[in-house]
Amino acid sequence: MGAPDRRYPTGSVPARPVGTAPMMRVRSASDPAPGRLENEDLVFRFGPLVGVLDGATVPEGFETGCVHGPSWYVRHLAARIGLAVAARPAATLMSSLAAAILAVRADHCDACDLDHPGTPSSTVCLLREGGDQVDYLVLCDSPLVLDTGDQVSVVSDDRLDAAVAELRRAADALPDDVDPLTRFRRAVTGQRARMNRTHGYWAAASDPDAAYHAVTGTLPLRGAGALRRAALLSDGASCAVEQFGLFDWAGLLEVTAVEGPEGLISRVRVAERDHADRLRRHKRTDDASVVLCEFR
Repeated sequence: MGAPDRRYPTGSVPARPVGTAPMMRVRSASDPAPGRLENEDLVFRFGPLVGVLDGATVPEGFETGCVHGPSWYVRHLAARIGLAVAARPAATLMSSLAAAILAVRADHCDACDLDHPGTPSSTVCLLREGGDQVDYLVLCDSPLVLDTGDQVSVVSDDRLDAAVAELRRAADALPDDVDPLTRFRRAVTGQRARMNRTHGYWAAASDPDAAYHAVTGTLPLRGAGALRRAALLSDGASCAVEQFGLFDWAGLLEVTAVEGPEGLISRVRVAERDHADRLRRHKRTDDASVVLCEFR
């Protein structure tokens, strides 16, 4: 048997090379919707791990069964994800997210009904640098844009969009005498009933099993197909492409790289003001978050 590695105390040698070259440069911005004091998005970085969380806004007049709100939930979830990854750096992002969701369950108090269909929830978009590769995870509608030099692609979880589209078709089929408020309440109730259910959609809430339904993958940082840039987005920023069509995904990356994440959000704010009639959501504006990672 060879001599022990004197660089680390016994038993502390890292299981995988985390955070080694090539370096990851990170720029980020997160902006609450105009007129809103509280931001229900959260961006974070813990060493080689970056993330975007987008807490689900509670529509007026709806209960959640919980004394906490979306902002509380995303703060606690981000902290718990960081702790989970630090405790087990070789674990998959899926298992780290599951551990974090379980830990946040314990953070709630006895007054919280965690089985309520409106319990606080969040999307999750994670990227972790690990030496010669990066791992990613996308859960619900916070997409990840990837630039490998010869190709720009987007990693998305479209199950929420599919559920919402189905609910819209059902709402459109209602009799004309059903008022808009009733239509809206039925749609929200239907969407809640589909969260974290088979044939529905998945989000971080109170069920750790949701983590294992995330979209995940790994990309190299060297050689053919090496990742050059990545953008993590909440839907309040990805709407620049998906709803307003300001540019394609490659254009979004270029704007973010040149003008910074704040520049992309500024363009979204202008589009929200100019094209509010094109938005098919109950909020005319939304919290917007962008994280840009560049590798060298």
